[in-house]
Amino acid sequence: MGSVGAVATFADLGDLDAAVADCRACPRLVDWRERVAREKRAAFRDEEYWGRPVPGLGPADARLLIVGLAPAAHGANRTGRMFTGDRSGDVLFAALHAVGLANQPTAVHRDDGLTLFGTRITAPVHCAPPDNKPTPQERDTCSSWLRAELALLRPRAVVVLGGFGWQALLPQLAGARWEVPRPRPRFGHGVQVELAGPLPLRVFGCYHVSQQNTFTGRLTPEMLEEVLRAAAAAAGLGRRVAGGFTGSSQVSLSGEE
Repeated sequence: MGSVGAVATFADLGDLDAAVADCRACPRLVDWRERVAREKRAAFRDEEYWGRPVPGLGPADARLLIVGLAPAAHGANRTGRMFTGDRSGDVLFAALHAVGLANQPTAVHRDDGLTLFGTRITAPVHCAPPDNKPTPQERDTCSSWLRAELALLRPRAVVVLGGFGWQALLPQLAGARWEVPRPRPRFGHGVQVELAGPLPLRVFGCYHVSQQNTFTGRLTPEMLEEVLRAAAAAAGLGRRVAGGFTGSSQVSLSGEE
């Protein structure tokens, strides 16, 4: 059984990911993720659901980290891979491909050949929550995994999708020895925050890729791609093919609540 309190002992992300996938620390989340995996959605009744905590996705030397909210019940909780198999992921991976950070624009299952370039995707809560709403206690229980991931990865830029992820991330950055200002910066789409620490870090706010935001036009593909390009530049990633960017460019985005 995984132990949230033991995460600081892991020497690499592979070991950390394996421990995350075994965690049973939150009874409500364990019950929900496993019940969803048993009952299934009719469209996926012939599939075997993952039904466990979903670890981070991407290379261990990634310079850019994307932080979401939590796995979707019939998305990552089904496929076992972050943002894979749901409409939010459709939007995110299409944008990552458009700016050259992924080798393909879709992600439907764990063995579909997806590769991320210099980019890792994680979440402050690793289990699918009822109604897509983790409790503050569940967020705090899961927080040690995120802190350990930050300490092992040492990213140069972070894109935070939504206010929940923003509020969850900043205390863990402080715990991983980045200097987070007080009062803590407020979330907004396009907000950028420079942090000193183990390595210089720039944190970007972006509206979440939820259907509520993308279907209403609050977040458009162009808005998402602009943030990703700016973050990739801040991370020092080189030019990519397939609509890439140059690492020397700098983009300044205006804040929006």
